[in-house]
Amino acid sequence: MMAKQILIIDDEPMIVESVGYNLKQEGYQVLTALDGETGLQLAQTQDIDLILLDLMLPGISGLEICRQIRQQSSVPIIMLTAKEGEIDRVLGLELGADDYVTKPFSMRELMARIKSVLKRIVPAGTGTSETIKVIRTGELQIDLMGHEVTVKDQVINLSSKEYELLRIMASHPGQVLSREQLLNLVWGNDFYGDSRTVDVHIRWLREKIEHDPGEPEYILTVRGVGYKFKK
Repeated sequence: MMAKQILIIDDEPMIVESVGYNLKQEGYQVLTALDGETGLQLAQTQDIDLILLDLMLPGISGLEICRQIRQQSSVPIIMLTAKEGEIDRVLGLELGADDYVTKPFSMRELMARIKSVLKRIVPAGTGTSETIKVIRTGELQIDLMGHEVTVKDQVINLSSKEYELLRIMASHPGQVLSREQLLNLVWGNDFYGDSRTVDVHIRWLREKIEHDPGEPEYILTVRGVGYKFKK
């Protein structure tokens, strides 16, 4: 099996060198770019299995790079950011980032996040992660390209909002998403309903994918905050 190839796009040479060294020690192949333009070109022309993308880049921003990549590819993206503001997280999720790591980060945490993302996003059939992504956990499978959800190999009929809720949460396992975040991500900023809309759709979703909706296995409630998908 060929080693996974990871692209690092970050304008801080010390971070690129340190992360690149540790990735190679873990058996990954590494490509690097110190600016957004070079990084975007590599992402579009090379066979990449995962991208580590700095949010704050001179010139073209990490968010813009993420947006352009998502127009062409479903390659996993982990954003590296010194910002902790919710708006940046929401924008990143809207544009298709798979995970976040906030600077300064420990190398152990970063490697764990990389392994987690690569483990849950796997090729389907003979395709590659560039063309087809499937999230599998337990008896639940989400075909992100085919927009199909199955439980025990049985296709589950979901509404578009139910599917989007599931896709967003399953793409970020273990990450707590507030009702407001989910409302913005799924219904958009122009929606005038309240957060109870999220609760209702979560209940419907659990009834369709959970073995016991009263004791959910996949979609967990974080009291007073929101929801998270099991890690």
